[in-house]
This record gives sequence, C-alpha cells and structure tokens, in this order.
Amino acid sequence: MSTDPNAAAHHTADLSDEEIFAAHEGGKLTIRSARPLETQRDLSVSYTPGVARVCTAIAEDPSLAQRYTGIGRTVAIISDGTAVLGLGNMGPRAALPVMEGKAQLFHRFAGLNAVPIVLDETDPDKLVETITALAPSFGAINLEDISAPRCFEVERRLVETLDMPVMHDDQHGTAVVILAALRNACLLLGRGLPDLKVVISGAGAAGVACEKMLADAGISDIIMLDSRGIIHAGRGDLNEVKDELARTTNPRGVTGGIFEAFEGADTFIGVSAGSVPEEALQLMAERPILFSLANPNPEIDPELAYRYGAVVATGRSDLPNQINNVLAFPGIFHGALAAGATSITPEMKQAASQAIAAVAAEHLDVEHIVPSPLDARVAPEVSRAVAAAWAAATA
Repeated sequence: MSTDPNAAAHHTADLSDEEIFAAHEGGKLTIRSARPLETQRDLSVSYTPGVARVCTAIAEDPSLAQRYTGIGRTVAIISDGTAVLGLGNMGPRAALPVMEGKAQLFHRFAGLNAVPIVLDETDPDKLVETITALAPSFGAINLEDISAPRCFEVERRLVETLDMPVMHDDQHGTAVVILAALRNACLLLGRGLPDLKVVISGAGAAGVACEKMLADAGISDIIMLDSRGIIHAGRGDLNEVKDELARTTNPRGVTGGIFEAFEGADTFIGVSAGSVPEEALQLMAERPILFSLANPNPEIDPELAYRYGAVVATGRSDLPNQINNVLAFPGIFHGALAAGATSITPEMKQAASQAIAAVAAEHLDVEHIVPSPLDARVAPEVSRAVAAAWAAATA
C-alpha cells in the first residue's frame, strides 16, 4: 500500500448511504438454535421436562453452568451511548448499531457469541448495579463507548465486584494494539522501548490506558497532553484521573503546551481530536515515530506525517498501519474465557500486545507494523497468549 496520502480517497467516500443503510436494515444479528428442534423428543430434551434436570444440577453446583449453558462463550457488550465512536454522546438507541457491529466481530474473529445491551442510564452507581444484576447471563463483560472519566470508575468497580473478565475496550483494546505497533516500530528502527521519549495527546479513556500499558512495558519518559497543555503537578485544574497522571508521568517536570512537550520527543501518540502543527514536528528528535490516530482526521496531516516520520500509523483504513482494536479484543476475551479467567490482568494485556506484534513481525516493514484487521492468525495467537498468561499467574 502506498504511503502517499493522496493515493487513496478516504475509505467512506466509496460507501453510499444506500449500501450502508441496507446492511443495517433489520439489525445485523440473529439468534439461532444450536440444536435441532424437529421432533417431540427434541422438545422434551431441550425444553420441558428435560431442562429441569439441568436446572437442578446447576442449582446444586453453579459451576456446571459453564458446561451446560452458553455463558462460557457469551460476552455482553454494554454501553450507555455517551462516547459513541468519534460522535460523542449519542444516547443508547444511537449506540446500538455499534454494539451490534461489535457482536459481529466477536463471532467472526473469535467464534464467540455476544449480546449488545444499551442502557438508558449514565449514573455510575446505577450502571454498576444494573450490569452486576445482568452478569449471571454472561461469561464476560465488554464495556463500550462510556465517556471518561466515568468509564474508569465503572470498570474498576465491576472488576472488583464480578468474578469474571471485564474490560472497557475503548481503553485497553486500543492500548494493546498501540503498544504492539510501537514494539514493531522500535524493532524496525533499532530502538528500545525504555529509551523512548513519548508524548501522548489525549487524556481520555484510550490515552490513560495507553500510558499505563507503555509504563508497564518499561517506558518511563511519557508526557501527557490535554486540551490545556502538559499535565503536571503544578496545575490546579486536574480531576482525579489527571491528578494521578501528574504523579506518574512527566519525570522531567516539563510544563507548557504542545511545543514544550514535543521538544526532543521521538514518539507521538495521538488519541484526541487535536491538531499538531508542523512547527511542533520540527522540534522532535530525528526520524520520530508518529501515531496520529484520530479518525477520520488524524492529529497530524498525513502529508506532514510521512514527511517527518520514520514510521507512521493512523486510525484510518485507507492508509498503512491502521491501529484497529479488532486486533485485540476478540482474542483477549476468547483467551480469558478459555482459561476460565476471573479477570483480565495487565500481564494478559501485555501478552496480547506481544502476540499481535509477533504476527506482524513475520513480514515487517514500515507499512506493516501491525497485522491486517482481517488476518485470521491474530485472534488465535492472542487467545493462546492471554490464556497462557493467566495460567502462569495462577499456577
């Protein structure tokens, strides 16, 4: 694929409203029986009276639900519609097409069943209460499109409350793929992760999770930017999440805005709706790594990114190195469920990142630092790595 940004029109330019709406008409999902229901005996076995024997067995030993119901292969995809794609607070009904699409991806890439659930509720206490009440029907919970900073609290409380895998994919799926791409960018350029000086633009769900993933991977020199500039301990306008970032990032104590942040940096990761001027790029170290992931309009104009960057990634499907969280979440949940995991740990996410990077490393070049979202090898490799990480931690 060419790195010339003018070589391909934006992907959605080729999609007509007629095609898009036709593909969504009536919804994108269906529910089918996994067993035949052709005879009276079929009915008696699957439903009454046979089903009562299974219910009784599960009542006596709840662990049998993993074997004799579908929960071990079923994920709930839950959203309140407050942070839908790049569209913002659209409400639960408008979020439903995204949740249905996510369920399609779970089935296509990991063979998992997934049920979209949109909740007409934004209060964290009530969200946690409602999701906890729904949890017995599922093997895992995928939180989706819940706005920051509420998403951090909701996920944390559910992880503490529920004895099952819970993950807010906008945070962790994105961060896993970003780290995989960064590993391979460093491999291409002969750099080490701990030596990087990183600027992350955006202190929302993806940005905060990305910082934690990078720090766990050994990167210590990270500067976080929000709409008001560099996050540092001297600012008086920080919420609880950003206050923690001020304590754990920016070891050189840099203050100011974008230009001060970019001075000498060799890596940029954009997960915001901001814009980076050429003058800031000129302040970076030579041959920087530039991941401008806002979609459809990256923080760095593609023409500038390819002029200055040694390795470039975006969130767009019409340019090389698309950072797409479909590379992560199907395999992560499949591996967690297969292993009988009761949570998704930092070690499991690191293992997922390494697995994604390893698949791309087989044919690595500047235009292929992550696999294609359609690469059938990815989810199985991620699943195996995630399951192994859980097994190692619980051995």
